[in-house]
Amino acid sequence: MDFLTILGLAAATITTISFLPQMFKMWQTKSVKDVSLVTLITFMTGVFLWLIYGIYLQSLPIILANGVTLVFNFIILWLKIKYR
Repeated sequence: MDFLTILGLAAATITTISFLPQMFKMWQTKSVKDVSLVTLITFMTGVFLWLIYGIYLQSLPIILANGVTLVFNFIILWLKIKYR
């Protein structure tokens, strides 16, 4: 693996795990009032487009980061709807 791939994977890991504290907090407190549904859906649309872009480029860091981020945000969306 070359340096740029390692750099990309490190960046992908850090930005992707940044959603975990919010997701766990929502899950534990069952409070979702401060999460904007419009912002969440807009963000998820952008992440989906990044995922498609990464697949097109066959870029592992882009694919992994956006694939996992999309899953985490689907969980957050599900929590938003469930605990509304």
